[in-house]
Amino acid sequence: MSVESSIAAPGTSSNVTSRVTWEEKKVLTATLVGTTIEWYDFFVYAQAAGLAFVPLFFSPMTHNNPLLAQIISFATIGLSFLFRPLGAIISGHMGDRFGRRGVLVMTLILMGTATALIGLLPTYAQIGAWAPALLMFLRILQGFSAGGEWGGAALMSVEYAPVNRRSFFGSFPQIGTPLGMILATGVLWAMTAALGKQAMAEWGWRLPFLFSIVLIVIGAVIRRSVEESPVFRAMHQRRKESSAPLRELFRHHSGRIFRTALTFMANNAAGYILIAFIISYGLNTLKMPSDQLLLVSTLAAISWFAFMLLGGLMGDWIGRVRSFQIGYAIMAVWAIPMWFLIDSKCMALFFVGALGLTIGLGLSYGPQAALYAELFPAEIRYSGVSVSYALGAILGGAFAPAIAQWIIGTYGESWLVGLYIAVLSVISLIAVSTIKDPKGVDLNVHDHGAS
Repeated sequence: MSVESSIAAPGTSSNVTSRVTWEEKKVLTATLVGTTIEWYDFFVYAQAAGLAFVPLFFSPMTHNNPLLAQIISFATIGLSFLFRPLGAIISGHMGDRFGRRGVLVMTLILMGTATALIGLLPTYAQIGAWAPALLMFLRILQGFSAGGEWGGAALMSVEYAPVNRRSFFGSFPQIGTPLGMILATGVLWAMTAALGKQAMAEWGWRLPFLFSIVLIVIGAVIRRSVEESPVFRAMHQRRKESSAPLRELFRHHSGRIFRTALTFMANNAAGYILIAFIISYGLNTLKMPSDQLLLVSTLAAISWFAFMLLGGLMGDWIGRVRSFQIGYAIMAVWAIPMWFLIDSKCMALFFVGALGLTIGLGLSYGPQAALYAELFPAEIRYSGVSVSYALGAILGGAFAPAIAQWIIGTYGESWLVGLYIAVLSVISLIAVSTIKDPKGVDLNVHDHGAS
């Protein structure tokens, strides 16, 4: 299949092919590299919030109420989620009216700039209350950027895909999440091992944030080399882009947005437990070595990557909804037992506990881009997938680490964190089960009626 034929009839059955074109490879590379860099930026913050930020930016609370200081540090992670819908709405509107590619470059640059500036921030000891205030402002910019990033990357990959490989193509921006985590934890682990804990706590923590500048330049160049989405170009040529896509979105698709948000809720919450909370819990509560914990986290992210890719393939083999259902069933069953392995303080069992969680996470995240893209018509697709994703993140991961820290601090029982994740998994399982699998729909149809 040539690139021209793919553009002529994007999203239809004529796209069925086993051969990946050069342009499709460029798109997959651009979405993968871009989302990996975006999530590297996001995860460096999440990990630093658990390992370093409390004494640096919340030092008065550290002496008076250490538990509250750690909860607030984790809560700054959730603060950014509250601004994801704003980023999703603005980026989605621009992406539906003017195209996907330009918005993706913009969000990447904004995320990288905010991340690099965090690496230059003075601490509380230097400028007082301005330090946490500026930290929160830059975290808000990260959240705004992330709100628009995922939708555009998901659509670029799915709208370029052959109809029988949409879930697999859509898994590429998805696997940017564990790759970003691998890069973030790997950099933190390497720098901790090279500099030592004291130097890392004093100034070394800044280097992973500043490293983002290099990554952003690379990602922006790659993304600018990709052609606009063929579905958007076809829609633009037909001059059917909506004059008010947001109004159309909320007037006719509010129920769909709510259900798709619920399908993401448990995955996002469990993902942030894995990314941000488990390492902090092992370090601060179980008193386990930080370098070994970061290594375990990196290995768990590799497993997450593998099962996410499998989830993308399963979405094409057995359907998007079925892959979600299997993933959430595994998460619901594993969420509580994993904590008894983690509490053993044995690093090998700690790893097994985290590893089991990545199975359900991967299978319920791999097919998400294809599911979301196929549920919304082209005219409002960027807005629809971005807003659904952002709302799901607020319901799920926004304050999951802070809630987990509160549970541990209040009840002292880690398995209750597992109960919290299990309940969310059941809710998301029910939500995704109410969706009619849209596998194979025509992406150019005004509204294909997926429910």
